[in-house]
Amino acid sequence: MGAPVAAAAVWGRVEQQDFRSRVRGTLLGAALGDTLGAPLTDLTLDEIQDAHGAAGLTQLAPSYGRTGAVTAATQLALFTVDGLIRAQVRRDTGAWHPPTDVHRAYLRWAATQRDWGPDERRKEDGWLAREEWLYSRRGASQVCLLGLGNDVMGTMDKPKNPDAVGAEAVTRSAPFGLLVGWEPQLVLQLAVECAVHTHGAPEAYLAAGAYAVIVHALARGDSLDAAVQRTLVLLAARPGHLPVVEALKHAVGAVRQGMPSAARVGELVDDGGAVGALAAAVYCSLVGEDIRHGLGLAVHHDGPSAEVGALCGGLLGALHGETALPPAWVAELEGRATILELADDFAMEMTQGAALHGPGASSPGWLARYPRA
Repeated sequence: MGAPVAAAAVWGRVEQQDFRSRVRGTLLGAALGDTLGAPLTDLTLDEIQDAHGAAGLTQLAPSYGRTGAVTAATQLALFTVDGLIRAQVRRDTGAWHPPTDVHRAYLRWAATQRDWGPDERRKEDGWLAREEWLYSRRGASQVCLLGLGNDVMGTMDKPKNPDAVGAEAVTRSAPFGLLVGWEPQLVLQLAVECAVHTHGAPEAYLAAGAYAVIVHALARGDSLDAAVQRTLVLLAARPGHLPVVEALKHAVGAVRQGMPSAARVGELVDDGGAVGALAAAVYCSLVGEDIRHGLGLAVHHDGPSAEVGALCGGLLGALHGETALPPAWVAELEGRATILELADDFAMEMTQGAALHGPGASSPGWLARYPRA
């Protein structure tokens, strides 16, 4: 893909602080939705209510042996951020192909799923791949593991797993939307090109692109409804867009159909694929009275609770920023320090990257964290 067309953004102190809050909100919010839904993912709505009462789950519950545990959705989203920072750093060398850098980041994630722990000898891995808590298998799909099972990168011409329609590529795509200096059509293109590393079905990779564009509009200050409308316009030019467009329109229309309910969320989720998960997350974000309520709706249904929760949390976090997130939930979140550190690095790279590295001189500490190799 070509170089991005920058928006006419001026990074004053207030703008930087707002952007950092939205980056933190997006990553933390997605992780909170992920961990809230993780204990419910394999349960039907009836089973959820049998286990947790008619109101369902209202607090974080144990999963994978601890309260606050995240799944592979959060792990992969963090490596998306890592890949995007590395792409910016490598640009100093004259190399500019972000899909390749993101793919390399996903291969580093794949190593965490088969290795016992970090290999300190691999300095080119950077700091994120040395975080020991990430070396845990957290429900990664076979589609992702197969797609990243070798060094061959999926492309639009030769996508990996061409029949894969699951939501895994969507749940890792919020960080593309945080490239607020890019034009939305390029955000869409990058998210699509990175989705086909593992998911080759048009409805899966276009859902990933749509989600990134919605986050992008929110991070730039749009309302959620306006963000969805902008996304529908961009999608219209893409072959295979109809399932995604119809699902998003259905989600917006459902807002006017009475009080929110688990049944309506379940209808939108449909078979639990990428399109249904995206539609349900958008609906829950639109009708949620606050973040707790929105996330609660997003995880109580017969479908993939963690995935819909993660998507909803990313949207609400981008919309409202980190301070709107439930503090008691944030306090229990696995890997919170890592998520915040990565979020702040991303915000600093995007707003002050020229002071950190360049063709002439660079911060040694920054290049140790995000090597050009």
